[in-house]
Amino acid sequence: MAKSTLLLLLHLHFLLLFISSSAAAASRPAFACAPESPAASLPFCGTSLPIRARVRDLVGRLTREEKIQMLVNKAAGVPRLGIAGYEWWSEALHGVSNVGPAVRFGGAFPGATSFPQVISSAASFNASLWEIIGIAVSDEARAMYNGGQAGLTMWSPNVNVFRDPRWGRGQETPGEDPTVSGCYAAAYVRGLQQPYGHNRLKLAACCKHYTAYDLDNWKGVDRFHFNAVVSKQDLEETFNVPFKACVVEGKSASIMCSYNQVNGIPSCADPNHLRNTIRGQWGLNGYIVSDCDSVDVLYNNQHYTSNPEDAAADTLKAGLDLDCGSFLAQHTGSAVQKGKVSDGDIDAAVTHTVAVQMRLGMYDGEPSEQHFGDLGPNDVCSSSHQELAAEAARQGIVLLKNSKRGALPLSTANLRTVAVIGPNSDATVTMIGNYAGVPCGYTSPLQGIGRYAKTIHQMGCTNVACTGDDQPIDAAVAAARQADATIMVVGLDQSIEAEGRDRESLLLPGRQQELVLKVAAASQGPSVLVLMCGGPVDVSFAENNRMIKSILWVGYPGQAGGAAIADVIFGAYNPGGKLPVTWYPEEYVEKVPMTTMAMRADPSKNYPGRSYRFYTGPVVYPFGHGLSYTTFSHSLARAPAEFAIPISNRLRANYVNLIELNRTVPVIHAQCDGLHILLHVDVKNLGRRDGTHTVLVYSNPPVGHSAPTKQLVAFKKVYVVAGRQIRVIIKIDVCKDLSFASVDGIRRIPIGDHNLQIGGELTHSISVKVDGLRI
Repeated sequence: MAKSTLLLLLHLHFLLLFISSSAAAASRPAFACAPESPAASLPFCGTSLPIRARVRDLVGRLTREEKIQMLVNKAAGVPRLGIAGYEWWSEALHGVSNVGPAVRFGGAFPGATSFPQVISSAASFNASLWEIIGIAVSDEARAMYNGGQAGLTMWSPNVNVFRDPRWGRGQETPGEDPTVSGCYAAAYVRGLQQPYGHNRLKLAACCKHYTAYDLDNWKGVDRFHFNAVVSKQDLEETFNVPFKACVVEGKSASIMCSYNQVNGIPSCADPNHLRNTIRGQWGLNGYIVSDCDSVDVLYNNQHYTSNPEDAAADTLKAGLDLDCGSFLAQHTGSAVQKGKVSDGDIDAAVTHTVAVQMRLGMYDGEPSEQHFGDLGPNDVCSSSHQELAAEAARQGIVLLKNSKRGALPLSTANLRTVAVIGPNSDATVTMIGNYAGVPCGYTSPLQGIGRYAKTIHQMGCTNVACTGDDQPIDAAVAAARQADATIMVVGLDQSIEAEGRDRESLLLPGRQQELVLKVAAASQGPSVLVLMCGGPVDVSFAENNRMIKSILWVGYPGQAGGAAIADVIFGAYNPGGKLPVTWYPEEYVEKVPMTTMAMRADPSKNYPGRSYRFYTGPVVYPFGHGLSYTTFSHSLARAPAEFAIPISNRLRANYVNLIELNRTVPVIHAQCDGLHILLHVDVKNLGRRDGTHTVLVYSNPPVGHSAPTKQLVAFKKVYVVAGRQIRVIIKIDVCKDLSFASVDGIRRIPIGDHNLQIGGELTHSISVKVDGLRI
């Protein structure tokens, strides 16, 4: 089963390109430029003209007031030109979501496929899977747009680095590593947007929330008032990395700026971040939008400006193009009258948003006659998409612990009954996490397990909070005594971790730990602990308890989560997921304020640092941890022993002394095009089960720099048949992957020996030099 579904997955992204609906929805009215439109013959409706010329023609025909009313998410139409109003806010974080007002479920579209929450998909470490999910979601979103029930501008994905384990929105992100987050961002955006033709898009993605946003509400500090004090080094090396990948590699059509301030300036009013970095250095071809009511927040909550006109002017001049909210529509006119903002500033913003609409085909007439116009109800919740959701859930499950004798997988041969226990044991809505829509259907853990064995079900806790003396723990203990095996599904839900809700503790809530220990002690057979949660929890008590034979982390696995959990537990699928975040002990939160943004450890302040790249303390489970029902070995077939960085002759004479002094080469002075290292790694499956395996390659840079002590530089997911060996080629981008940011925020490549860790047991050293210099 697992092998066949994997092969299906590998080809699905090709198949999806050719699947068309056999029953398209009733076509929605044209947004603009319909044949009967009063503007049908005007240049901006001419599909043969370049988009830039069409946009220039349209913007030139608009009045100032018409343009101002287009600066907000609920943009007004222009009836005299046959242009309809447009709601910009749609969401597609891990499936089409009705969080945004543009999406409506019902009628021909009662639901949409709900894929695993992002943190779960990230655990697959499978970039191909991330893009394929994006393609499937884009099919469903475009189908719903054709039916008049969604927009084309999806304010997804969330690619903020999961800096602190308490963050309630960490579940929405690809984890703590900037390399993984950047790879996820580019892959998912490519899948969502599916560019075609000349500068055309299927959907417009939006990477959020720029930048250094990873605190919602912790001990009285909220995101609307928080000033993130961040060094240039950490901005360049950590927080901005995924956003740069979104724009440069994924070609995202939009970036969303965040609520918080960064070093005293609101993100949405900082020209250095918006105009200079996003649009200037990275070359954004699209629009910049505020998080919802951010402009209002910087005026009314943060009191950054003394009057609303200055707030409107500061954001527009900084490079903001669209306000999620009504602030700019209300105050831009008076800002112009008072000379604080110009018509040119407004024109620039409207030009950027209208250009994206034109790239989406919204000014090309009837939707049914456009590219992707045949997508309809049959393309939503299709059997292929639902199977993809199940496969994604399976790939994201992480086996944290398995006893030496291999408690998992369970065999049904000697199992008469299985006790299924815990507050998440029959979860449905909990499985899809936040920013989800209405799923096609649910398979809960209880239902999934019930397909393999007869079950005895007891919750043990009435909910995940599990507080009070009246919790039904005794009934759960009694169930465990009657069964041949026990599966406990515990963890968190949106009442514990969510947008606007950060945690203060990493422990299981309430009496859940008590439930787990009592049930495990009473179980007559093997006890399996399943953790359903987005953020990490301290389960040291379970890891060290010999009665708990196996532990699985399943994240929030989406609509098919229960089926995926059961497939792993009963051996129909061999788990291969890896943790995308470090799991810290509870003592971590006692030492580290959530408001401290520094990534690097500071022993003088007893500060242990953040993420596997800098953290110096004990862990419950490390980043990248994940077991399998088989074992894999790595051997190096081919790799260079040294590598020379080319720099221009002009720079060589000027920088040789600096290079000798700093032992680094600034990336801006290296000739980076095509500059990469290839590792040929043989991966062998030593066991009796076929399985997937992620080859993780870390770099330990030369000592004497402020670089991370360990940095993931590459990863690749492979499928290896039992007893077989395959060769994997790993490509390492020297300028991107082997560099670090110095305190001034400048990327530099250290000169000297870089030690590469391949898998857990293989190390290879590469001597990095400067071409033509003896250093």
